[in-house]
Parts: sequence; structure tokens; C-alpha cells
Amino acid sequence: MEFDTIAAISTPMGEGAIAIVRLSGDEAFKIADKIYRGPGGKILSEAPSHTIHYGNLIDPRTETVVEEVMVSVMKGPKTFTREDVIEINCHGGLVSVNRVLQLALNNGARLAEPGEFTKRAFLNGRIDLSQAEAVMDLIRAKTDRAMNVALGQMEGRLSRLIKGLRQEILETLAQVEVNIDYPEYDDVEEMTHRLFMDRAKHVEAELDKLLRTSEQGKILREGLSTVIIGRPNVGKSSLLNSLVHENKAIVTDIPGTTRDVIEEYVNVRGVPLRLLDTAGIRETEDIVERIGVERSRAVLKEADLILLVLNNSVPLSIEDEQLFQAVQGMDVIVIVNKMDLPSQLDIERVKELAGQNPFVATSLLEDKGVDELEEAISSLFFAGNIEAGDMTYVSNSRHIALINQALNAIKDAIQAIEEGTPIDLVQIDFTRTWELLGEITGDNVHESLIDQLFSQFCLGK
Repeated sequence: MEFDTIAAISTPMGEGAIAIVRLSGDEAFKIADKIYRGPGGKILSEAPSHTIHYGNLIDPRTETVVEEVMVSVMKGPKTFTREDVIEINCHGGLVSVNRVLQLALNNGARLAEPGEFTKRAFLNGRIDLSQAEAVMDLIRAKTDRAMNVALGQMEGRLSRLIKGLRQEILETLAQVEVNIDYPEYDDVEEMTHRLFMDRAKHVEAELDKLLRTSEQGKILREGLSTVIIGRPNVGKSSLLNSLVHENKAIVTDIPGTTRDVIEEYVNVRGVPLRLLDTAGIRETEDIVERIGVERSRAVLKEADLILLVLNNSVPLSIEDEQLFQAVQGMDVIVIVNKMDLPSQLDIERVKELAGQNPFVATSLLEDKGVDELEEAISSLFFAGNIEAGDMTYVSNSRHIALINQALNAIKDAIQAIEEGTPIDLVQIDFTRTWELLGEITGDNVHESLIDQLFSQFCLGK
């Protein structure tokens, strides 16, 4: 497969020690030879692969020096894209890196589209589609657990499992075809309903096992949308600051200090939280505060986890009980704050309202109870302290949807077998399962979907 030569900045824009401009394609070395001048007249296209060389970049039109650089030479197919690759390491300034990129573009390269390097790695067969998507997951990972999941997927852990299932399905389908087309072949085992059921049940069990990891995997990939709610002055902003370990929210003794939703990402024992501190929910005549309260109610609908904060130093109010009603059926951790003050709260009534939801007592002023809260959050979503390296996690929404569809198809096949449907008709659902799993790895996928997926990547990756 032949492509033109592309170039892009592969490091974040801004000031830094080093920036990298990457070229990939058949003319990468030709372009590099035009703009590079090394000691002793060194020519990059004649250099050994996977070596790095000091020199200057020059503008061939004027022979003026543009930058002092180190250039990495990597010859295909042993590269990320399986094409010839040049990586120019230059000084990490906006002007410097843009001049280097422009020099490459002026001498035959084309500016890469978002994700085009990874797209070429996929199209050239170096990685499959699920591994390509894991590249972006790795870049966006917010915790060590999330990074380990992405690394496992990049290494092909999910791909190997999916391809193994597809191969098992394909062998079953081939056996059915042989039985139908060549009934005289006695050395080929007959595909009976019982044997077909055994194969289908095994595929169903493997897909079920994958889906059991999907909730945790999706949390690791996307983070938990976590909303802190409670009446004014219960300590919501103090809780945000304690979890973030930084004074992000203004804390005062004046009720209604927080007027809007404050958002912050935080890593709680490997669980990424998108933490939202809301305005205290109460009836108020203050127009600005009322807008904040309405926004607080709105974000509740999108939350994965609710941290409901109560004040230990005041009696339980009707508004508190209404908050419990508002979050019924959701994942909630009840936090009783200000335990350092004399208690006026009916703790037994709070526990009754909390039901099966975790209950944590804190004194945020004295930094007490935060460890217990973090443990409650981790246990709620990762019961048993599951580590990301222990199993294959499914974290991508596209993969989860396809596995669900494949599971439904295999269940249809199982139902058809139980009803005594002829084998040649049962194989239709089996074939559908095989096709759906192929969409995960890219073995069976439309070009428009490929373009859409890679357009979400950052430029230069």
C-alpha cells in the first residue's frame, strides 16, 4: 500500500527543551536529505536504520541554517507506520518547531491529518483497530490503572481474545459447510445440535466474561462523573479541596458561597473522578444562587456517583430528606461532616435513609475520614481490589456495544438450537456473531468508521 509522505509536530505546542517533527512515507529520506546537513557531508538515506544524527537543517533555496537538530532515522517496515520514518528533534519553542515543520512541508511533505500516523500503522497491518484505539486511551489515561488497561490493549490482549473467538466460530462454520456440501466425507465430524450448542455456549461464556469487566473498564477509561451535593455550609467545597489536595474552591462560613458548579479531575486510589462541587441545594430568593441551585439539580441526572454531605452539628432537615429522595436508585456515598462539633444529627435516621449505601463520618477541618471515604469510593466500583493487570478489560464504548450485539446474536443461535432449528439456519446467527467481533479488531469494518475513529486522534499521532 503506497501513501504520500506526511509530516506533523508530534509533541505538545509550547515552550520546552525539545520538540519533535515526524515524517512518514516513501519520500521521508529524500526530503530529509534535501534539508539536512551533517558533519562530513553525512547523508541520512545512507545511514543505518534506528540511528540518530547531529546536524543542521538548512533552507535549500538560500542555504541558510534554519535549526540545529538531532535526526532519528528509521527505515520501514520496522517502524510504527511500517514506512520510512524521520523524526527531527529540535529546540522546543513555537517559532523553532513551526519553522522545521514548514521546511518539511515546503520540500515535499504534506501536513498529516489527525491520527494519520496511527491510521497508517493500522492500514499497513502493524496493529489492528482495537490496538489503534488503545493508543489514544494511553495518551488520555488519567490514572496508573487506566494506563495499564490501555497498555494491555495496545499489546493485543483484547485482540488475541477476540481473534481466538472468531477463529473458533469460523472453524465451526467451516465444519457445517463441509457437512452440507460434502456429506460423503466420513473423516469430518458431523456438526450435531449438541456439538453446536457446546461451541455456542463457550462463546457466550467468553463474551459474558468480557462484559463483566466493561463497567470497570469504562470507568478507568472515561472516569466517574461524581457530584458533591448537600445543603449550604455542610462542607462540600472543603471535601473537594481535600480530595484534590489543593484549595480549588472558596471555603467560608457563609452559606451559599459556591454559586456555580466547579469541576476538577482527581485520582482516588486508581479510580479517575470527574469531581463536581455544586451550589448548596436550598430554596433561595437570591437570583444568582438560584441559578446555581438549578444547575446543581441538572448535573445530578448525569452523575455516576453522588457524594451526599450532611452537617453533624445541625438537625436533619426536610431538605436533607428530599436530597435522599432525589438520589434514590443511584450510587451514593453518605458523608456526615463536622464530626469535631457537638452532634445534633440523628445518625440512626441518616443510616436508615442511606440504606445499603456506604456511610462515612468525616471532620474535613481536621482532615479526618478522607482515607475512609477514598476506600469507600474504590470499593464501590472495584470490589475485591481488582488490579488492571489481572484480566482483559473492555473499556471502549464502541467495543462494549459490539460485544453486546454479538452476545445477543449468539443467544439467538442458542435459542434456535434449543428449538431444533436446522443447523444451516442456526449458522446465520453464528456468522453474525463472527462479523460483529470482526468490527472490534477492524477485520470487518466500513471505511467511513475508520475515518471517523482516527479523526478523533491528536495531530501528529
